[in-house]
Amino acid sequence: MKKGIYYSLAVNGIKKNKKLYFPYILTCTGTVMMCYIISFLSITPVFSNIRGGDTTQRFLSMGVGVMIVFSLIFLFYTNSFLIRRRKKEFGLYNILGVGKKNLAFVLFLEMLIIAGISIFTGLFFGILFSKFAELCMVKILSGTATFTFIIEFQSIIQTILLFIAIFILIYLNILRQIHLTNPIQLLNSENLGEKPPKANWLLAVLGVGILGIAYYIAVTIKDPVTAITAFFFAVIMVVIATYLIFIAGSVTLCRILQKNKHYYYKTNHFVSVSSMLYRMKRNGAGLASICILCTMVLVMVSSTVCLYIGKEDNLRNRYPRDISIDAVVGNIDMLNGRETEKTIKIAENVILSHKTKMKNIIQFRAASFGGVLHNEMILFDNSVYENRFDNISDICQIFIIPVSDYNTLMKKNEVLEEGEVLVNITKEINYNKKNIQIGDSRPLSVKKYVNDFAYIGGNSMQVFPTIYLFVPDFEAVVTPLGKYTLGDDGQQLISLHWYYAFDLICDNEAQIGIQEDLRNQISVMEEQLTEENSSFHAITEGIASERSSFYGLSGGLFFLGILLGIVFIFAAVLIIYYKQISEGYEDRSRFDIMQKVGITKREIKKSINSQILTVFFLPLFTAGVHLAFAFPLIRKLLMIFGLTNLSLLVITTIICYLIFTLFYIIIYRVTSRSYFTIVSGD
Repeated sequence: MKKGIYYSLAVNGIKKNKKLYFPYILTCTGTVMMCYIISFLSITPVFSNIRGGDTTQRFLSMGVGVMIVFSLIFLFYTNSFLIRRRKKEFGLYNILGVGKKNLAFVLFLEMLIIAGISIFTGLFFGILFSKFAELCMVKILSGTATFTFIIEFQSIIQTILLFIAIFILIYLNILRQIHLTNPIQLLNSENLGEKPPKANWLLAVLGVGILGIAYYIAVTIKDPVTAITAFFFAVIMVVIATYLIFIAGSVTLCRILQKNKHYYYKTNHFVSVSSMLYRMKRNGAGLASICILCTMVLVMVSSTVCLYIGKEDNLRNRYPRDISIDAVVGNIDMLNGRETEKTIKIAENVILSHKTKMKNIIQFRAASFGGVLHNEMILFDNSVYENRFDNISDICQIFIIPVSDYNTLMKKNEVLEEGEVLVNITKEINYNKKNIQIGDSRPLSVKKYVNDFAYIGGNSMQVFPTIYLFVPDFEAVVTPLGKYTLGDDGQQLISLHWYYAFDLICDNEAQIGIQEDLRNQISVMEEQLTEENSSFHAITEGIASERSSFYGLSGGLFFLGILLGIVFIFAAVLIIYYKQISEGYEDRSRFDIMQKVGITKREIKKSINSQILTVFFLPLFTAGVHLAFAFPLIRKLLMIFGLTNLSLLVITTIICYLIFTLFYIIIYRVTSRSYFTIVSGD
């Protein structure tokens, strides 16, 4: 064969199958474009001069890895639709004398054309829209935009190498399929019916059981620590269960509909149910894939949008006051000593020098340490307490605070007797005991569980929950705990803190300047105290200086969630499109026969709607159920980021689901038209 013939066959193969190849090339182009844009944003120097930009780029670097894995799996999956549709054509080539080696060369040219168009066009639009993506990201981070157009050659090379590797792997997989089949099998590949899976009831029950366990895990999670470890296991279980239920359960559903004579023996149901029953193994897998992609989009977009919308509330949870000073002291006497008085004086002088005022002043003393909550005890030493540290969800951070400080901060008048304690717990940890014992000290009687504490600060961003214990005699409770040490170096387990925080009447830039002056002057004081052998170390934090970094975190997650959400939506759309197109060609002959025996096009349309509505909205409905059961788990995970606004999360999730449903209906209308056009022969 002449080389020109190979090229003609390759080009004609693509042209004659343009309904299949055009969406595929479009998707490959879009995937290339997204990979370049995410890679570009993760390394561009533009964000280096923007506060929070480095945080954003770390998340975008993670997004590059996600896109690499997704691109490989997704393009492999969609290419399988193309090859299945063209196997008959390949078989015909074989019978006409085109050997498998010659066919392999034709397919190589096809793949070369597709890869060339996809990579070149994808990079072109990726470079073109990278500036738009950069400007959006700068806007999210509240930075200053520049009009310099940058092309990252590192991202270009990375993207080209990635997709060359993917297309080579896809080509090798096509050769494998052709090598393992003979011409007769290829010719009849379209007409080969699929038998319903054996023991489908067993698979369906197994799928329901696995899904039930995953739902139970998601609903019963009580704390964020367990949520982190359980999330990936729950996701894997949901994916497996979804495939089992859709593959086996869909066959079972068709059989149930078949047995319902009032439903089955109708023109618009008879053909659709009969045709679906014998291809549900493949059809169910496609529906399951759509369902998983829909769930991924809903979870990702609703979570990241909620984090972005509630970023200021989350920031305030982390920094309840504009400026905060956390001083770690060497002994209890220093909590009320000259060191704290001197620190207050420094703060007052700095504020005065900046010609502003402080308000909403809070200060309190605390003893903090980590431990394991076991029944009514807080344990420290694993060797002493018989290896009870097996459950990581029991780890917590404990703060002991004088009840007098609590009353001052919360404007309460709580009175405690000796041996009594008030308890406040964050992260929704499940603890409602009547007593609590720290180490081997005397048990404390819980007089009351209080719902709030004015200063949660950094504990809002901790993975582990925090327990606040408000006691009447601070020194009597804390002093015995000094005997506990960490490791072999003898460092004390407990640390003593003095907290001082306040709000300011000035803008962000002035607040940042005040924070810097405070930090510098307190550092000078610390050096003087060190010379006097006094242990005093203070950390000065400010909401204004941390706002950009915090916005970078939420903005990076939001932007990455939107980008990946778009990619996953396109993936779902393409799978739906190929599913409808491939089934349309399979059903065309059946509907052609039915038209010859008297079925009108109107009745065909009714049958098509019945078939599509029977299974098409199952992925959307199931994705909604997955999202509803995953909601408690998602909420626990978002608490790690400081998101405690439940109503915001609920509203955001519902709105995202409704918008996605509207988009899904549009897809339904478009694809059902394509299906009808194919089967009706119009």
